[in-house]
Amino acid sequence: MTIREATTEDGEAIREIAQRSMESSYSLSPRTIESAIKQWYDEEALAATLDEEDALFLIAEEEGEVVGFAQGALDRETQSGDMLWLHVDPAARGGSIGTDLFERTREELHERGAERLRGMVLEDNREGSDFYERFGFERSEERTTVIDGEPHVEFVYVEDGTEVERDPTEKDVSVPESVTTDAGEEVYPDNEDIDMGSKGPFFVVYDDADHESRYGYYCGNCGTLDTAMDAMGRVQCNDCGNLRKPTRWDAAYL
Repeated sequence: MTIREATTEDGEAIREIAQRSMESSYSLSPRTIESAIKQWYDEEALAATLDEEDALFLIAEEEGEVVGFAQGALDRETQSGDMLWLHVDPAARGGSIGTDLFERTREELHERGAERLRGMVLEDNREGSDFYERFGFERSEERTTVIDGEPHVEFVYVEDGTEVERDPTEKDVSVPESVTTDAGEEVYPDNEDIDMGSKGPFFVVYDDADHESRYGYYCGNCGTLDTAMDAMGRVQCNDCGNLRKPTRWDAAYL
């Protein structure tokens, strides 16, 4: 097996493997899977990803055929290496492809300056959780992530039990118990349901004080409700530009 860096010419193979892997490993709807693949791996999106300075995108080949890929990124602010995706063609599982891709990704992220490696796993992927635990990772955080408009529980695993460090801004921001919308409605931010953005935290906002019906997000950087989220979980403040990166799914690793 050969592991090499991905190119735009791998686009069709990447899309096909991602689709087969996700259909085999998740209970997500076909629409959600199709939307994810289009958003991240169409020709334009893939080219933009490969051009990113801190992106790492590796391809596994056997006899000239692409059988898997791993996508990672270096987060310079937290000095963390993030395992964003690891997909192996279901027909090629059962060997060491996933493990070899993971080891190579971890090695290269550490060489680029990552002090820790993080992996995100959806709650219903028991195989993904077992995979990280076999490599000595520990679950450090449980959070809610939104995929195509639906909430899902996501686990964050960190290498060697290292705690996930949040930006100091997140600890210092105080969020009001309620906020009035432009339409005069009272909504309720949750100061414990937090997602970090590029400039500060986003707080999940609910229509009701019991936090049962989601409304949107409150930007902790500038204190506005004027935020937008796309189908794949990217959140952006329309006032200050605070940005939360798109939600990433873990993959099937076997």
